[in-house]
Amino acid sequence: MDDILLKIENLKAGIEGSQILNGLDLTIGAGETHVLMGPNGAGKSTLGNVIMGNPVYHQTDGKILFGGNDLTGLPADRRARAGLFMSFQNPTEVPGITLESFIRNAIRQRTGKNVKRLSFSRRLHEMMELLDMDESYGERDLNVGFSGGEKKKAEILQLLMLEPKLAILDETDSGLDVDAVRTVSKGIGQFQRSCDGALLIITHNAEILRDLKADCTHILVKGRIVKSGGPELVDEIQEKGFEGYLEEGA
Repeated sequence: MDDILLKIENLKAGIEGSQILNGLDLTIGAGETHVLMGPNGAGKSTLGNVIMGNPVYHQTDGKILFGGNDLTGLPADRRARAGLFMSFQNPTEVPGITLESFIRNAIRQRTGKNVKRLSFSRRLHEMMELLDMDESYGERDLNVGFSGGEKKKAEILQLLMLEPKLAILDETDSGLDVDAVRTVSKGIGQFQRSCDGALLIITHNAEILRDLKADCTHILVKGRIVKSGGPELVDEIQEKGFEGYLEEGA
């Protein structure tokens, strides 16, 4: 792997005194797409939150290197400015801040530069059209009154506008119907093609992966990655489930 973007070594972390990640190792190259699967409670969402620096979670050992820099101790906003992004299973509602204003300010914070309104508006509308979002959503308060599918589309819109170096998508397809999953998948595919960023897709649903090129699939059990492979590993999990890997995580 010529260009390592994210390298996690012997990561141990948890929440409220409970250790969830037990010596996890993971390497993601620039521009690669990795899929993370595992049974409920395996630590998938914990991994995403620890990478992003969510203060509720505590890293007790190991290293998270991003672009060669150790993220240990850095707050979430510094990690976001470095090029990390995470979409959540249940996006938060933010009254008083429109979706458009939120994205424009996030780009300003990410780049440290003023955002040209005309070019920003043009690209915003292009990406909203791609995601089958009415332009009026840009003027609505962030996620307030949005359906589950609309919230997920808003998250993918942010992904496309921010163009991070690494995006962690945590169960982005959760609770979506088939049409919404296809729309979200289309947005992720656009990110793969045009933004050159890496992806860590946390999912239970192979449907969202159907039209996406994945470089590597990982199975997480009891806080450890117990097997890594190619896209064929997704089909194996869909067919056989995780039962055969449970003892490997013990």
